[in-house]
Order: sequence, then C-alpha cells, then structure tokens
Amino acid sequence: MTDPDVPPVRRRGRPSRTQSEAAGPATRDRILEAARAEFSERGYEKASVRGIAKAAGVDAALVHHYFGTKEQVFEASIAVAFAPALDAPAAIEDGPLDGVGERLTRFIFSVWENPATRAPLLAIVRSAVNNEAAAAVFRRLVAVQLLRKIAGQLDLPPEEAKLRAELAAAQLVGIAMLRYVIKVEPLASADVERIVERVAPVVQGHLTGE
Repeated sequence: MTDPDVPPVRRRGRPSRTQSEAAGPATRDRILEAARAEFSERGYEKASVRGIAKAAGVDAALVHHYFGTKEQVFEASIAVAFAPALDAPAAIEDGPLDGVGERLTRFIFSVWENPATRAPLLAIVRSAVNNEAAAAVFRRLVAVQLLRKIAGQLDLPPEEAKLRAELAAAQLVGIAMLRYVIKVEPLASADVERIVERVAPVVQGHLTGE
C-alpha cells in the first residue's frame, strides 16, 4: 500500500510527470541555447549535461529526455549554429559552374566575417580540434549536411564529386582555421576581398578543373 505522505520514486534519467507536462518547444530551445553557451565557454570536454541543465533552469533528466547523451546535445546545439553555412550549396546553384569557386568562397567567408555567425562557429571548431567525440559530430555534420549537397551539384561521377567537394572544403576550412582560430599574420588581418581573390581560383580548380 502506498503511503500518501511519501513522494513517488521515479526512475533515474526520466523527467518527472510535472516536468514533462511543463516542457515544450520553448524549453527545448532554452536547453539548446544553454548548451551552445556552455560548449562555447567551457569546450566539449569540460561542459556537462548537469551544467547545461542548470543554465537552462531544468533538471538534467529533461536534457537527456530531449537529446540523449552529451554528444547528441552537442550535435543538436551546433546544428543550429552551423545552419548559415548549410546554405552554401545554394551558392553553387546560383550561376554558371565556371564561377562556382568565387561564389562558394565568398559565401563561406561572409559567414565567418559576420560576428553573429563567427562566434558559434569558433566554438564548434575549437571543440572539434580538442575532442574526438566533438570532431566526429563535426565531421558527420559537414559530410552529410554540406559536402554531400555540394557534390550533388557537380556534373561528375559520385566518388569524384565527393572527393572534389572535400578538397574544396579542406581549402576553405584550413584558411578559416589560420585566419580566425590560430590568427596567423598577415592572413588574420588581410582584407577579405584579397583572400577571396587568391583562394577562389583554387576552389574552382578543385570543383571543376580537369
């Protein structure tokens, strides 16, 4: 017989009924916002589901309820931050292929040059560099959400298109790392138009060159 004065015991890892009923899209968004801040400030290694829950004002069980593991929380949080870069394939479609290198290069650097999109991207890249689990999430996001779409726009056999898209991405990501993360001079302070002018033909060669 249940004692009415003793609260029911709930299984670990599941939110209480009250929490579940109070949860909704706004709560989910609040958790994601807290997660992005936590990963940005502390990095993947030091961030914790408990810390994210505390910042969002919810129980850790509710974070697990929505997203599962810390890796899954990280993936969900960076997917939103990475979203502007996912429009890159549209830059390929918007014009002839002989100008795709400049369009793609200009688009990618416009995302990095914008302070609003640069901050979350920096957090993503730093976490990916320092932690293999975060790197795996980043690779999966880039490969599936970005490179596959870019490769799909090229009039080439699938494997060749995939390789060329990866080479173009490596060129752009490498330069972004040196300019925005490591801040190697004079690249870090060079005018972005000069960078686009020098890099775009190389990206063009990767994507459409013989």
